[in-house]
Amino acid sequence: MKIDEYLETLPENLLSGEDVQLPEKSLREIFKFVRLEKDDIFYHLGCGNEKGIEIAVKEFQVEKAVGIDNNCEKIKNAKKNLEEKQIQAELRCQNVLDSEISDATVILFWFTDDNITNQILEKFKELKPETKIITIWGPLPDCIPDKVDFPYIINKIPLKKAKNMQEQLLSVFGVKCIDFVTAWEFAERYTKAIGSPEIKNDRFLTIIQTLVMWINAKKLGVACGEEIPESIQTYIKLMKMNFDIDFEPMLKE
Repeated sequence: MKIDEYLETLPENLLSGEDVQLPEKSLREIFKFVRLEKDDIFYHLGCGNEKGIEIAVKEFQVEKAVGIDNNCEKIKNAKKNLEEKQIQAELRCQNVLDSEISDATVILFWFTDDNITNQILEKFKELKPETKIITIWGPLPDCIPDKVDFPYIINKIPLKKAKNMQEQLLSVFGVKCIDFVTAWEFAERYTKAIGSPEIKNDRFLTIIQTLVMWINAKKLGVACGEEIPESIQTYIKLMKMNFDIDFEPMLKE
């Protein structure tokens, strides 16, 4: 089975992060990284449940917190939970592309659908200067991040345009080229950030992410060296022999 065929058998959210509820520890890490403060107006786009909003209000005491999600059932439950805890915040059942967000100073945005990200990029360009937008795994399309603590990435308004994908990728990794160790470290950080202690297959997902990451770097010409590292070859063989998942076609594309 080719790797792209295997990935198609997985729930879309498993590798992309879409509709995955971030653990509370990760939300706290994000808020500390972005330096969320009392005078901030915080928006969580695609909030799902109320946890991000609750932590922003209770622990970081933001001036205003707004959660937006197009799943009305989740918003209904989130509102109920906040009311029971007597937490003042605004929750909207709404498409993020139709939402008014112009007063935001900090935005948490975690979507991988190109259609959504490309459209909302235009809305982001209209935000106030110095507004921070936090993404996970990758920066905003065609943009150079202002700050990275992988997998958490901050872009500031006005957005900085990347010359090409190679420049963007290396700016995220903070290295001159990507080797196996770098790919593994970053894949592991991402898996731990979106996962919970109950997850049993986190190492399996880390291996897949590492191979995909290194191979994409190779195809973009930013991998270290011309040869395929022995560790990469070993994991490619392991995935083929033990799970019948073939990464070879990716290398030949």
